[in-house]
Amino acid sequence: MEMRAVYAECLAELMTQDRHVVVLDADLAKASGTRKLYERFPDQMFDCGVAESNMASIAAGLSSYGFKPWIESFSPFATRRICDQIAISISYAKQNVKIVGTDPGISAELNGGTHMSMEDIGVVRSIPGVVIFEPVDETQLRAAMPVLNSYYGPVYMRLFRKVTPDVFGPDYRFDLFRADTLRTGTDLTICVSGMFTRDVLDVADELAAEGVNCEVINVHTIKPIDRETVIASARRTGAVLTVENHNVVGGLHSAVCEALALERIPVSALGVPDRFGEVGKIPYLRQALGLTKEDIRAAARKAAAAK
Repeated sequence: MEMRAVYAECLAELMTQDRHVVVLDADLAKASGTRKLYERFPDQMFDCGVAESNMASIAAGLSSYGFKPWIESFSPFATRRICDQIAISISYAKQNVKIVGTDPGISAELNGGTHMSMEDIGVVRSIPGVVIFEPVDETQLRAAMPVLNSYYGPVYMRLFRKVTPDVFGPDYRFDLFRADTLRTGTDLTICVSGMFTRDVLDVADELAAEGVNCEVINVHTIKPIDRETVIASARRTGAVLTVENHNVVGGLHSAVCEALALERIPVSALGVPDRFGEVGKIPYLRQALGLTKEDIRAAARKAAAAK
C-alpha cells in the first residue's frame, strides 16, 4: 500500500476507537490520503483551507479542550510555514498535537524546490519539546501510529506518501525512543532514516562480500535520538556514516554528530549538500544530488577507510 493509504487506515482505526481523535488538513486531504475519512467521520475531520498557521492554532485550541488533533500538509507547509505556531501555540503551550509533513525532501519530485523541505528536520529539531519521527515502511508506520497517538505532546512525522520497499517483518516491535539495529557489523556504522533504508541494507550486503562489515541502524526517531544505541555502535565499529533525505545541516547527521561529539570517532555524511531542490523525478534528483545507491556505496567505503 501507499504510505498515505496506511496512514489514513490507521487514523480511521484511531478515530473509531476515540472520538477525541480529530484530523485537520489545509485543503490537501486528497494529497494526504485522508479525503474519504470526511465521509466516515464528518464530525472529526476539519478542512482549514490554505491557511496552515490557522490550522496549527486551531489544533492547539482543540488540544487544550482534550482533543487529540493530527494536522497534515506538505512537509514545508507543516514545518517552516508554521514554525512559530509549532513553537508557541503547540510546544510552549504543552499541547498534544501531531504534525504530519508529507513528501519530505526529494520525494516532492515535480512540485519542485518550493515544496522540497530539505530543512524541515532542522527547523523543528531546534524547537524544544518536539519529537521527530520518520517511518521507513508500512509495517513500521502501522506499529507507530497508535504509539504516537497515545504519546502526550507534539510530534512531527515526516511521511513519504508513496509505496516503500519492505524493511521490517511481521514480528517487528516498535519502540518510539529506541533505534532499530537492522544488521550488525564491525567495520562501519551506517545510521539511516527514511526512504534510503532499503538501499543502505543492500549496500551493506554488497560490501560484506568485499570484507567490509557494516552495522546498519535505522534512526526512525531523530529527536530525541537514541544516544545509547548510536554511541555503543560507533564505539564497536570506530567509524560512522549518516544517510538521509535531508540537508546534511540540521538533520540526522547533525543529531548523530552531537551524540558522538566527545567520542573522537569520524562521522561522514551523505545527504542533500546544503542546497535547495529542483523539479524532477526521484531517480533524476538522486543523481543530481549525489544520493544514488552507488553514491551510498562509495561513501560507505570511504567512511570505513577513514578510521
